[in-house]
Amino acid sequence: MSDAGSPDDLGPVSPVGTAPRPGDVVVDVDEITLSFGGLTSLRAVSLTQHRGEILAVIGPNGAGKTSLFNCLTGVYRPQVGRITFHDRRGRAISVVGRKPNQVNRAGIARTFQTSRLFNALTAFENVKIGVESRMHTGPLGAMLRLPRTRREERASDARTLELLDFVGLRAHANDIASSLPYGDRRRLEIARALGTGPELLLLDEPAAGTNPSEKGDLAALIRKVNAELSVSVLLIEHDMGLVMSLADNIVVLNFGQVIASGTPAEVQQDPAVVEAYLGAPDPEDG
Repeated sequence: MSDAGSPDDLGPVSPVGTAPRPGDVVVDVDEITLSFGGLTSLRAVSLTQHRGEILAVIGPNGAGKTSLFNCLTGVYRPQVGRITFHDRRGRAISVVGRKPNQVNRAGIARTFQTSRLFNALTAFENVKIGVESRMHTGPLGAMLRLPRTRREERASDARTLELLDFVGLRAHANDIASSLPYGDRRRLEIARALGTGPELLLLDEPAAGTNPSEKGDLAALIRKVNAELSVSVLLIEHDMGLVMSLADNIVVLNFGQVIASGTPAEVQQDPAVVEAYLGAPDPEDG
């Protein structure tokens, strides 16, 4: 029995003639506008991310970065515009109007600015929650412990251990999540998100609160996720050193609008970006 909201239950999609190739579009954001009462959080925002790309969204505090992530994951519904996710099966899936669990089932996972781990559970149990979101066993099968249920249970245990090994936490499988160092908790969150089998992983300030050593480990893990698992990565991050070392391309938001986009080198030299971060020069200063 399939879960409601599985990829096969996503409604009308646009067929594509051939399977997606590296470089194909994975997500297309087209002129979205998001308002809360009289406050506009995003105004006609567009961006395109290609499969296999690490794309960073940067901007000052309050620029609309997290609002964009919330639109991409079904938490917020923009009043105007379209968001289209293109999966590896060649389907174009409209994200707007779908619930977060449906967006996740389609192939988009995320982490958050602040820890959302189940602190009283072990590292193994946290990751297994993500893995089991892909299981097909219904309540009846779980109660009766049917052969299929037992097979899925063994497979989910094995996948959980694989992911803990992948992020370097296999030795901490039985440790309570709250007991882990902060950097390890950030990696555990990534492992749990990977457990859902994403094609696109959204990381919301993954390096926030980490020390330089943890930050270096995290950067290496993000590259590993991208290269070895073929997962496209979209990240929000304030640490410009990390962004410039990781991102293939960057989109810059300010006051809810895109003010620049391009390679790290191009963005660093853009006058609008310099002004957004440093402020416009005072004419009286010469």
